[in-house]
Amino acid sequence: MRGRREMKGLATAVVFMALIAVPAAAADPDGEELFELCVQCHGSAGQGSFLALAPAIAGLEEWYVVAQLEKFRSGVRGLHPDDLAGLRMYPMSKVLRDDAQLEAVAAYVASLPSQDPAPTLEGGDAARGQALYAPCAACHGADAQGLEPLAAPSLTDTDDWYQLEQLRHFRDGIRGANPADATGMRMRPMALILANDQAMKDVIAYVMTLQN
Repeated sequence: MRGRREMKGLATAVVFMALIAVPAAAADPDGEELFELCVQCHGSAGQGSFLALAPAIAGLEEWYVVAQLEKFRSGVRGLHPDDLAGLRMYPMSKVLRDDAQLEAVAAYVASLPSQDPAPTLEGGDAARGQALYAPCAACHGADAQGLEPLAAPSLTDTDDWYQLEQLRHFRDGIRGANPADATGMRMRPMALILANDQAMKDVIAYVMTLQN
């Protein structure tokens, strides 16, 4: 409990400083300038940081970044007490004063060169994972490159540790339990198909083989 309170306190302090730093909404907001708020956790190149619980975001689809920031800003995502990274993202998204700023920073994130994250998980079996991935392909595509019409993002540019964390969150109702989160609610039963952490690691190991 103490650690959680300290995390919330840190998030509040970070947002307070960010509110001081961000200028009032401009007619043409600068996405690169706004991204400076994200650098402390996600890195200057959007490469992410495991220690900061911040995934790589460089090159993510612009529509997906917009969608997630909107979810954080509205409280659809990021308010569950067990979602430590989400609790930090919720107030950070509030720093973006309007849709123009949100879209500008999303466009900048999408413009950053994507990098294939190095595998960090151990024990995953890609051969078993290929069979388990079949239901995922319906939305994310056979190559895991995502399908925008289905609001399913690419998975191949995402850290394996983050994929595991999010699958656990979907399974446990930490993410995707809000009725206003249509895509999250679709992911919950998909995560429940995977019987245990080993099955999750197997699927992720297969996804990592699909990197460009």
